This record gives sequence, C-alpha cells and structure tokens, in this order.
Amino acid sequence: MDIIIHGTGAMGKVVSDLVKEKENLNITGFADELTNEKGDIIIDFSHFSRLDSLLDYAKKNHLPLVVATTGYNDETFEKLKKLSKEIPILLSSNMSLGVNLMQDVLKKIVPILYSKYDIEVIEKHHNKKVDSPSGTAKTILEVIENGCKEKMKEQYGREGIKKREENEIGVHVVRGGTIVGEHSVLFCGNDEIIEIKHTAMSKKIFAEGAITAANFLADKPAGLYSMKDIF
Repeated sequence: MDIIIHGTGAMGKVVSDLVKEKENLNITGFADELTNEKGDIIIDFSHFSRLDSLLDYAKKNHLPLVVATTGYNDETFEKLKKLSKEIPILLSSNMSLGVNLMQDVLKKIVPILYSKYDIEVIEKHHNKKVDSPSGTAKTILEVIENGCKEKMKEQYGREGIKKREENEIGVHVVRGGTIVGEHSVLFCGNDEIIEIKHTAMSKKIFAEGAITAANFLADKPAGLYSMKDIF
C-alpha cells in the first residue's frame, strides 16, 4: 500500500520512520501542502488550518483519509462528514488502543458513579501543543457527559473563592516540557478516589495506531469510521 503522509511535524516524521520498517508499505508523499502526490491513502497529522485543503485534495483524487488532527471547527467537521459519504474517512482524536479502551471503561462506570462522586479531568501535553484542551480530553468529556442523566457544567480551571458546584466537571490543562500525553479522570468520593488514567510514553503508539487505521480503511466503502470500528 502506498501512503501519503500529510504533515511534516514531529508526528509525521514518527509515522514516516515507522512505515519504512513495515513490509508492503511505501511512502509516496510527505508534505505539508499536497499538490500532485500519488498514493492509495492519506495519513494526516498536520494542523487544523490545513484540514480544509486536505479534504479538497482527498475529494478531488478520491483518496481514503486517516485524520488524527484536532482543533478544527464545526464547519470543517461538517465538511468532513459530508465528504465521508463519498470516500472512507477514519477520524480519531487519539490513535492509541489504550485511550480508546479508556473511553469504553468510562462509558460503563460513569452512569454508576457520577451522582455520588465529583469528576475531574486532567490532561497534560508538551509545551508546543497549540490546542487546549486536547482533542482527546474533549472526547473524554463528551463520553462522561453522555453517561450523565443531568446536564453537567464544565469548569475550566479554578480561581477565586468559590466552592465546587453540583453537577460540575472540572477540566484542567497542563502544558510543559516534552510530555507526550497524559489523560486522567478522577472520581472523588467520600474517603476514596477512583482514577482512570492513560499515559503515552512515546509518540510511536499514535503512529502504530494510524498505520493500523490505514490498513483497516484500505478496502472499506465510503463512510465515517473511528478507532472503535477497528478495536
């Protein structure tokens, strides 16, 4: 399979290096702006500002897409959904198996715990990450809120003199150094804390996931897919 990598940043380079180690996989394009690259599929680890032009290129050349970029707006998302009726697209805010399994665990336990425990979400990333909170943290929040019967309020950070409100989810963001990625959900109750946590030790796990996604998508019909369709 011939792979075009869209995005020459840190993640794009990790994917590129990993593809070279795989049998039956070739890199036929590696660029920030696609012009006349030829291949069977595109893996995108770019920037949300480049996503619209990527969608136009994929549509024009009828190429399947693995999209790992986050931070895009609702208009771009609607454009992506519309395009998925013409070509197969796998969209995920996080390409790792562990994070996706973490979300499955949350789906099961949130309906049981949310009314008796205070929920706090903490995410940590390197100091070069531009979007905040991370796409994965937003997905985790969506999973939590979908598991609650009552309307929940997201509280970003804490400042001043004010106690925690009922039905509140605290959201906290850390940016520093070379942290690859860490996501924690704390259920804080009376005399106990339940913590669900995923820590990425290297970017390689996301590259492995993206390549797995590309292999999965290669023979699929048009549609919008997620990592859960693989796992």
